[in-house]
Amino acid sequence: MWRKLILAIVVVPLGVVLVALAVVNRKPVDLVLNPFGGSEPGLSAEAPLFLLLLGAFALGLVVGGIATWAGQGKWRQLAREEAREARDWRRQADRLEKELEGLDASPHRARLPAD
Repeated sequence: MWRKLILAIVVVPLGVVLVALAVVNRKPVDLVLNPFGGSEPGLSAEAPLFLLLLGAFALGLVVGGIATWAGQGKWRQLAREEAREARDWRRQADRLEKELEGLDASPHRARLPAD
């Protein structure tokens, strides 16, 4: 329910804005990648402005995702270690339960002296 509402409130208007941006900015522009102002044709590209803007948006999304993923690495490692430790504790608890059941089932149980 909430996902559909968020989709309707955020994604649909964003899509409308992007389509309007694409329609308005159809003319090709030159993107010069030489910061020193040289006139080498190998360091420039001609494309519609909306493609350059969407490409910059996509590149930022990918770079931000990679940075977030890399920044959360220590938490993923900690979660793996905690899961491994919990699994080891569960195995030990299961083993001790089986040993305890084996002691309860044996006919010659050792009695503790009363103090």
